Amino acid sequence: MNASRVTEIANAILYEGYILYPYRASAMKNRQRFNFGVVVPQAYCNAGGSGEISSLRTECLVRGDAAARLTVRIRFLHLMSRTIEPAEPGVPGEWQEASERDVGLHAVLGELSADPVQRGFHFFAQRLVHPAGASLTVRTQHALTGEVEVTGHQVRDSVFRVRVRVSNTTALARGEPCDRDDLLMRALVSTHAILQIEGGEFLSLLDPPGGFEELAESCSQAGLFPVLAGEASDRDAMLASPIILYDYPQVAPESAGDFFDGTEIDEMLALRVLTMTDGEKAEMRQVDDHARQILERTERLSALDLMNLHGTLRNPRAKDADR
Repeated sequence: MNASRVTEIANAILYEGYILYPYRASAMKNRQRFNFGVVVPQAYCNAGGSGEISSLRTECLVRGDAAARLTVRIRFLHLMSRTIEPAEPGVPGEWQEASERDVGLHAVLGELSADPVQRGFHFFAQRLVHPAGASLTVRTQHALTGEVEVTGHQVRDSVFRVRVRVSNTTALARGEPCDRDDLLMRALVSTHAILQIEGGEFLSLLDPPGGFEELAESCSQAGLFPVLAGEASDRDAMLASPIILYDYPQVAPESAGDFFDGTEIDEMLALRVLTMTDGEKAEMRQVDDHARQILERTERLSALDLMNLHGTLRNPRAKDADR
C-alpha cells in the first residue's frame, strides 16, 4: 500500500467542506458547514430527529485465505466551539474548529463470521481557556461516544464479504441539542474508513473481475462507498468515503494545497483569493489557522506556480487503455 497516497486523499475527505470560498465566517456557506459523513447520536434519531443518520455502513469483497489479517481505521472530526470573550472587532464571535480522531481495530478474516470484532470509543469533554490580549479564547468540546463493528463471512472459495459499521452512541440530556450547530458538536463529522488487508486482496466494486459482478452488486452501502486506494497496482487497501469516488483517487500534483473543496479548481480559487480587498483578507485571517494558511500560501504563489495550475488535462481511463 502506498500509505502516503492513501493518507493524502483521506485527509482531503476529512476536511471536505471545512471552510469554503470566500473563506470568511460571515459568508452564508460557512454558516452551514459539514455536510458529508455526519453521524449524529442514536438518541437523537430515536427521539424523532429527522434528516440525520446515527450510523454508517460499508461492505466490500476480499479474496484471500482465512488467516489473512484485516486492519480497519475509522477517521472523523470531533468539533470544538471557539468563542472570544469579550468579542473582538473582525473576529468571529463563535467558530467551530475540529480535532482529528482515529479509531483502529484488527481482525482475522476467517474468524469474523463466528466472532465479529467490536470496539467502543469515548472522547472526553473539555473546556480550554487561553488569554488573548484583553480577551479570553474559550474552546469547548462535548464528549463523544461510539462503536465500530466489523463482521464478515465467506461467500465463495477464498472470497469473503466484509462489513464495517460505525455508530454514534453519545448520550443526550433531555431537551438537547436544540439546533444543528449543537447537534454537530455531538456528531462524528467527515467520517470515513481505511481498510487494509495482509495476506489477501480487495476486489473492485466499480470494475469487478470477471465472474464477480453479482457478488459486487450484492454489497450494500449506507453512507460509505468503498474504492481501491493507493497506486493503480495495489489491491491491499480500500477507502470507504462518504463522497462517491473512483478507484485510486488522488490529489492533482499541481495543487499547491487544500482549498477544502473536492470539486475545486485551484487556479480559479487562487485568483479569487488574490483579488480580495484588504478588509476581506483581514477577516479571512481572523477565522482560524486553516483559513490563514490558505491566504498566506496563495499570496506566495509565483507567476510560474499560477501557470502550472492552468490547462492540465487528464484521461482517467488512460491506464485502463494501456492494459
